[in-house]
Amino acid sequence: MAAFELYAYQKEVAERALYKENIIIWLPTGGGKTRAAVYVAKKHLEATPRAKVVVLVNKVHLVDQHYNNEFKPHLGRDYKVLPVSGETVEKDFFGKVLQDMDVVICTAQLLHNALIDKDEDKHVELSDITLLIIDECHHTNKDAVYNKVMTFYLEKKLKGEKSLPQILGLTASPGTGGARDLQKATEHILQICANLDSAIVSTTNFVAELNEKVPRPIKQFDIVDPRPKDPFGDQLKSMMLMIHEFMNIPPGFRLRQCGTQEYEADVVELEKIGVKTDDRMLAQCALHLREYNDALLINDTLRMIDAYLCLVEFYRNKITREIDGTDIFLVGLFQENQAELEILVKDSRYGNPKMDKLKSTLLEQFVPRENSKGIIFSKTRKSTHCLNDWVLNDKELKEAGIKPAILTGAGNGISYMTLNEQSETIRNFRRGAVNLLVSTSVAEEGLDIPECNLVVRYGLLTNEIAQQQASGRARAKDSRYSVVAQSGGPEERRERTNDYLKELTEKAIAKVQEMCPREFSKKIAALQREAAIQRSLAEKLKMEKRNRYPAASFNLVCRSCFTSVAPGSDLRLLDGVHYVNVNPDFEKNYKVGAQVVLEKSFEDWEPGRKVCCRECDKDWGYEMKYKGFALLPNLSIKNLALDTPNGRLTLKKWKDIPFIVEDFSFEEYCHENHSDIFD
Repeated sequence: MAAFELYAYQKEVAERALYKENIIIWLPTGGGKTRAAVYVAKKHLEATPRAKVVVLVNKVHLVDQHYNNEFKPHLGRDYKVLPVSGETVEKDFFGKVLQDMDVVICTAQLLHNALIDKDEDKHVELSDITLLIIDECHHTNKDAVYNKVMTFYLEKKLKGEKSLPQILGLTASPGTGGARDLQKATEHILQICANLDSAIVSTTNFVAELNEKVPRPIKQFDIVDPRPKDPFGDQLKSMMLMIHEFMNIPPGFRLRQCGTQEYEADVVELEKIGVKTDDRMLAQCALHLREYNDALLINDTLRMIDAYLCLVEFYRNKITREIDGTDIFLVGLFQENQAELEILVKDSRYGNPKMDKLKSTLLEQFVPRENSKGIIFSKTRKSTHCLNDWVLNDKELKEAGIKPAILTGAGNGISYMTLNEQSETIRNFRRGAVNLLVSTSVAEEGLDIPECNLVVRYGLLTNEIAQQQASGRARAKDSRYSVVAQSGGPEERRERTNDYLKELTEKAIAKVQEMCPREFSKKIAALQREAAIQRSLAEKLKMEKRNRYPAASFNLVCRSCFTSVAPGSDLRLLDGVHYVNVNPDFEKNYKVGAQVVLEKSFEDWEPGRKVCCRECDKDWGYEMKYKGFALLPNLSIKNLALDTPNGRLTLKKWKDIPFIVEDFSFEEYCHENHSDIFD
């Protein structure tokens, strides 16, 4: 077994947990929070009869990472330690597995599912657990799954139940929760503490040691002046103005400056208004304006060619299907201007000065050092691909020995990485085959990435938590944390605001830590009771709303052409997750597209082909082949609209629909649709 040693600051932050107290350990990224948690788990297992430790993470890849890097090496010789995720067979027997193991590392969603599952092989009671460790516990708020798990805990606590697990939270920053003053920031910290039923602990006696072991990078603002001229961007804005003049913008609705996040929010709202008011012209113009705005944002951050190709791809898909005059105008506008746009993107005089600055920042760090490692954090998966392509094809960057690779979130779809691809990329980064990660926010938090000489924030507008997570990746000696941004632009302003919010977070935590234990307990108890009342009222209102009208009173319509899709009464809820249409006549309303490929396989079903609108080709979801027999269209509510007795709604998630959907019965489905089998 690997040697188990803690620094003095780690022992200090873990000490109160050894006396069974609920605490949140607050240490910076790279400070060894997980190692301190393993130490607490070891002492807990040694001292607690029938001890049962569960470690919760919020991302699947962290299950194996924590198991392989920390818990297995230090606890595996003396205790039974097991990683469980949606990728492992043990998920189907989670209750039984927990009984047999000493330490289980799993996703929070898996534990939440087990808490509500009635199957005795899967079901878990919180009283089965003696120590619950919550990684990245600043996510324990609002509707996050961590908070759902802790709701079970708090409801039992408020009822006076004693058999509850000890809580140990881990975070690099709880943030301010959007607060901009000390009082509200302090309230946010208290709310996190209340949600976790824990006090927040940091080192006070060994700050110097912490700073020595986890040095902070040298921060630099690499600021550039705006483009002197931007004819490509000007042309896009001119085309957007033509769309503004063509569409019927509602009276009193004001669009903010195009090429900004605020403008994007405006056109998203316009699309919703168009769908709700049956104004297809407004809805479609808003969708196209969003694409143009995305192109402006890409042009501001990346190359003109990257912005142009995004528009080309969008219109390549649109040209095949023109429903009415709106489509003819919008597609025609792009086609009429396409040749001129293509000429502009090839004019090197109007290149992006931010990319020139990014290039010089990379060369400054990589040329003098043979073993440099760096990360560029960028906003979207698309931008990581564009930046990676730029680095690969730039002569000077290649000669400097820069070997890039993309690192994005795992998921299903062409633009996502698989978990294996993520792991392979990080392995290559660790051994030097790759020395520059071009990453989305996935690399900010949790992933076990080697220390870097350089971290660059490029084209990002994120909060103070993400900023601290990212800067914590630059832990090598004399490392740099660079913010490449336009002078006075939104990225520079946000970064400087985050610096202030970081200080505000520290002050708020200090305020909470200064409270006497009695005052602190009184405050979080009041917050817990208040949250319980709010949950109860919200649930009551939700049920009243959902029971007001039957499912047959609602009708799904295509979000693009407003064609009727199906009544709510045709829907069934499959396995508590999938909303499927069980009416065999529904196939008349859609056509099928390409085969859907998902990264993981499922026990009872497999994906079929895409389901698309017959009229406009809008993607509605995909077919599910259930138990090798039933072919069920699995619908996506975000691609549909809902006609209700009180007007049309646009929803992001099925959980927000205002009616009750019956559970799917395989037997009933077979009797109704294939009665000949049972004759």
